[in-house]
Amino acid sequence: MSAKAIREYDGKRLLTEFLSTRGASWTGRQVLITPETDLEALPGTYPWLKECKLVAKPDQLIKRRGKGGLITLNCDWDAAKAWIKERMEKEVEADNVKAELNRFLVEPFLPHEQKEEVYICIQSTREGEEFLFHHEGGVDVGDVDAKAKRMVNPIGATPTEEELTAALLTELTPDAQAPVAKFISQLFQMFTQYHFVYLEINPLVVKENVCFPLDMAAKIDETAHFECEKVWGDLEFPAPFGRAPHPEEAFIHGLDAKTGASLKLTILNPKGRVWLMVAGGGASVIYADTVTDLGFGKELANYGEYSGAPNETLTYEYAKTVLKLMTNEPDAEGREKVLIIGGGIANFTDVAATFKGIVRALTEFRDRLTAVKAKIWVRRAGPNWQEGLKLMKQTALNLDLPIRVHGPETHMTAVVSYALGLSEPKPAAAAAGYGPSKQEANQGMFTNQTRAIIYGMQLQAVQQMMDFDYLCKRDKPSVAAIVFPFSGDHSQRVYWGGKEVMLPCYSKLETALRTHPDVSVMVNFASYRSAFASTMEALSHSGQIKTVAVIAEGVPERQTRMLIKEAERRCVNFIGPATVGGLQPGAFRIGNTGGAIENIVACKLYRPGSVGYVSKSGGMSNELNNIISRNTDGVAEGLAIGGDRYPGTRFLDVLLRYEQNPNIKMLVLLGEVGGTDEYDVCEAIKTGKITKPLVAWCVGTCAKCFSFEVQFGHAGALARSQMETAHAKNEAMAEAGAHVPSSFDTFGDKINEVFQKLLDEKVVCPEEEPEPPQVPMDYSWAKKLGLIRKPAAFLSSIVDERGEELTYAGMPISKVFEEDIGIGGVLSLLWFRRRLPAYAAKFIEIVLMVTADHGPAVSGAHNTIVTARAGKDLVSSLVSGLLTIGPRFGGALDEAATMFANAFDTGVSAESFVNNMKKENKLIMGIGHKLKSIHNPDKRVTIVKDFAKKHFPSTEILDFALAVEQVTTKKKANLILNVDGCIACAFVDLLRSCGHFTRQEADESIAHGTLNGLFVMGRTAGFIGHFLDQKRLKQGLYRHPVDDINYIVEEAGSPTAGFGGSA
Repeated sequence: MSAKAIREYDGKRLLTEFLSTRGASWTGRQVLITPETDLEALPGTYPWLKECKLVAKPDQLIKRRGKGGLITLNCDWDAAKAWIKERMEKEVEADNVKAELNRFLVEPFLPHEQKEEVYICIQSTREGEEFLFHHEGGVDVGDVDAKAKRMVNPIGATPTEEELTAALLTELTPDAQAPVAKFISQLFQMFTQYHFVYLEINPLVVKENVCFPLDMAAKIDETAHFECEKVWGDLEFPAPFGRAPHPEEAFIHGLDAKTGASLKLTILNPKGRVWLMVAGGGASVIYADTVTDLGFGKELANYGEYSGAPNETLTYEYAKTVLKLMTNEPDAEGREKVLIIGGGIANFTDVAATFKGIVRALTEFRDRLTAVKAKIWVRRAGPNWQEGLKLMKQTALNLDLPIRVHGPETHMTAVVSYALGLSEPKPAAAAAGYGPSKQEANQGMFTNQTRAIIYGMQLQAVQQMMDFDYLCKRDKPSVAAIVFPFSGDHSQRVYWGGKEVMLPCYSKLETALRTHPDVSVMVNFASYRSAFASTMEALSHSGQIKTVAVIAEGVPERQTRMLIKEAERRCVNFIGPATVGGLQPGAFRIGNTGGAIENIVACKLYRPGSVGYVSKSGGMSNELNNIISRNTDGVAEGLAIGGDRYPGTRFLDVLLRYEQNPNIKMLVLLGEVGGTDEYDVCEAIKTGKITKPLVAWCVGTCAKCFSFEVQFGHAGALARSQMETAHAKNEAMAEAGAHVPSSFDTFGDKINEVFQKLLDEKVVCPEEEPEPPQVPMDYSWAKKLGLIRKPAAFLSSIVDERGEELTYAGMPISKVFEEDIGIGGVLSLLWFRRRLPAYAAKFIEIVLMVTADHGPAVSGAHNTIVTARAGKDLVSSLVSGLLTIGPRFGGALDEAATMFANAFDTGVSAESFVNNMKKENKLIMGIGHKLKSIHNPDKRVTIVKDFAKKHFPSTEILDFALAVEQVTTKKKANLILNVDGCIACAFVDLLRSCGHFTRQEADESIAHGTLNGLFVMGRTAGFIGHFLDQKRLKQGLYRHPVDDINYIVEEAGSPTAGFGGSA
């Protein structure tokens, strides 16, 4: 979920549209003016502009416009117009930032008295919607938080007007209470139905029992777009005042909207020296934090992320955008520019695959990177990270670029210090090497007997869970079944160790639960569109399901809060949304948590340790696995609660459970900017509810360097007050008694420090490390890593559909259309594996056109028609026609080409060739026509011949054939070079003279049947035409007329029986 501010114009527009269908007395009138607006013509569209006094003000998310002199009141249209013109596209200072004014709101002026102004605000909370009301509103309302009457309406409930009056409106006169209560009730309905998260009206004027909203500020949950697109209309989410939107940001936002991956880009300082290209929402904040914590905040150029396994093309476009911005101009002081390609340890993203897109961009921008003296630092890990880092190292050599590459052995943010020249790279410290401590059985949320249902066809996640189970030496897999509503009940093949087993897949959750009564967990991979309904269904089975994890990002906030309420009512653990899940080493794993098996082994997640951690970020949870395994005896349990503003499970819920678990000796919390859940943890420490040592850190400390509001990677990562800043929360946790490092850069050191104290105090007593278990590697993964090889079943050299886009002979399909190579060009790629000249492609198309059809009487068309009239389908009818093609129909092209080419190559004259064929009693293929003659030439032959003569470098075979025609037509006028012969000879000339084939390749192409292929392809179009024609004409079953058949029937025993009789 993501709360986005909207313009006052849009807020009032939505309110006007909503109230207009409910008989409200107030119907708003407003117009938004931009630099493109024709001010002179505007009254023609909005006559009221000249009929009443007006208010004009900027509409760009500026606070306190009245006090800043950015409003004009009680003026006519001419005065308002002049006031707007004077300020349009002029820079002003407001909210401590300078920016250009370019949007103005104009609406009718309402004369009123101060006493008629009130204040109303509705904002969403975890529990429901909170109303704030004060009977005195306006610019001098003061501290509303302290003054206002409050009322919290539980999620899912609708307050009555009586309840609103009693809780909020007691200071109003009796006459005013009723209209205000009705207005607030309607406002609330719009708030919930249109997925608002914040709506403030100050002042709301109550005049003659009618409510008039004068000034409005509002935020909407952007993720509800799929539900509210129609009622929202053309809704704009403008950038904060002081931040001009950049086209590059809009481009990345457009890419993000079209993919299930996450692509974010915020340009902070286009002239900045330090640029980031970071994978992961949590990691992206931490890298920005580290840059600012090290004193380089003013040089930080951008903030952003690419995550969720974007494909190579998306990663390329993202990287290209960042590199273009970075290399637009050199540093003003001539210093080096720095690019940090960073990220945590991925859970499921193929690192090498995403790096391919980045390498493409680096290759394209190599010269520009050199020009700005760019130095590049890489730190990444996760599935296939070894290949990814190897690719980066090779790229450094190929491009001669200064690229330094690090993997999981290096602390995630250490490369920032290296890149900024504050420290030198040093060999990574060895992992702590502590063995596991003694554990009590059946502690924690899960056990090694916990079983789950996976909702959604996520076979990779299923296999990841089962491989984890096998590593942990479970008796049976944790995955009992898959539920996939879009297919019937069936089974899917998965592996249990090295053994292939069948996993049941059901179309209904109820059936799956009834069949598998030992299931107590559902891992929900449904999309954000269907996550709500499927999770509600799971919660209805709370007698069996005790934990639900919702993986999807983008679930609307209101739906999430309803799920939280229902889960609490039914006493079900609700993890998510927007989470990778969690794990309990040695027992259970949710989905892809922990990443690839190599990482599970490296982080010792196959057996429990003594540390319980909780994180908002799923990607950072894997990094925590790495940090904790390197500095302690390992993880006892880890949970990523999700990055949304209202996660189903809160930090305190998890930490209190860890407090009660005797196997967990120390706690780790990784919070972030936004929200106040960390303060609940502070209170729990102070009151003694949490006694175990807690190492804690909140990411997002970089926010203090920005002069405008920044929405970080997660939907909940936005400070709405000083109290929600990372800096304030870190201070509060340190004050409460948590162990808080100076930055994330020293997070691992602080964890090690606390663990060492537990060792010294004998709270933790590690034993010998067990031998890591082995899991057979999937064949496909082993092949990708280059560990195995096998001969292919067959070879293909013309098409590759495996990459980001289809390629024909190496040419991307997009380029096929961009360069408009036509069907002739496509055939040149598919048939000859090379791009032929434009005239050659055109010739192929001419051949297809002239051979497309020759009427219904020829054998192929006749067969097609007869089959179609027998009621057969298109393919059957087409095949019946194609099967007639051979030496007597259409198949003469190949033989004609061979015959004329061989004759020419031997040096024989045309006359000798004709005489030799006569002596051998052989027909000359390509010579002769039933209807056409030297006096009545075939136009098709003329078209082919003229094109070849005009465009081909050489037509020696065609010229020889025409010389043969001169000989044969002296004998009989219809012994002309026919279309088959003309095409055949011209095609041989094309192959031999175009410069793209050796003589051997040209001869092989003819021998392989290429010419017949052209005839088949061309005539296919005609046969299909005949089929469609017969269907369109509704022709019935064909029966050949009897009078067109010569019946030759002899009486049995006749001397001539069996010899054909007489004609």
